[in-house]
Amino acid sequence: MSDVAHPLPYRVADTWTETGDTRSIELVPTGEELAPLSPGQFAMIYAFGVGEVPVSASALRGRHGGLVHTVRAVGAVSAALCRLRPGDGVGLSGPYGTGWDLQAAAGHDVLVVAGGIGLAPLRPVVHAVLDRSAEYGPLAVVVGARTPADLVYREEIESWRAHARVEVTVDRPGPGWQGAVGVVTTLLDRLDLRPERTRALVCGPEVMMRHTARDLVTRGLVPHRVQVSLERNMRCATGHCGHCQLGPLLLCRDGPVVGYDRVAELLLVREL
Repeated sequence: MSDVAHPLPYRVADTWTETGDTRSIELVPTGEELAPLSPGQFAMIYAFGVGEVPVSASALRGRHGGLVHTVRAVGAVSAALCRLRPGDGVGLSGPYGTGWDLQAAAGHDVLVVAGGIGLAPLRPVVHAVLDRSAEYGPLAVVVGARTPADLVYREEIESWRAHARVEVTVDRPGPGWQGAVGVVTTLLDRLDLRPERTRALVCGPEVMMRHTARDLVTRGLVPHRVQVSLERNMRCATGHCGHCQLGPLLLCRDGPVVGYDRVAELLLVREL
């Protein structure tokens, strides 16, 4: 196993559709493999002849024993990744960045708050807490999406209800939707939060994370017990090019997962 900055050859073991523009891709090594990723860390995935993009792992061990990444087709590289089929090859480098601090969360209630595809980097957290439930307090998962059709891992989310408190909301309901409507912060009132015992992990659109983290602090969580996963335009993934700078932070190196206490003021600055 290697922690490398150059792509290693990986093969697509399986792909499946999550939503109309989002697919999950399971990758297995064809030779040397990357060092294990921690929940929240990312890899650079290289689509041959197109380019590379940073993608956090959405499962650390898939059905074929490989890494799973969930990709939304929003640009040339991500669209190329979404077109991959079993047997196709890609390059993979990493692991990069910081992960969710599950060690600090041990012995605490765990609150996961996700917006849209922001559930992907948090999914390994849910897996880890459910697999080692004796190490943690109660788990609550709050998920928001634009519409019911934009919910990723919908069947799996339903399966979590047997072991965790799960709340789901959408911005715009579709036909037959019987669930909540509104932003994710409206669901926090439904939870029996114990602020002094809770660690919160938040990922989604930046505006959603800003409002959610601020709401949680208002409810009594101290800022360093709230973690967020931030995105900027990552290119080198090693902190050299500066494209992912957020104030004093280079998110490919100092993030993407950071404590809210470190970024609360930065997130209030427009266009930063």
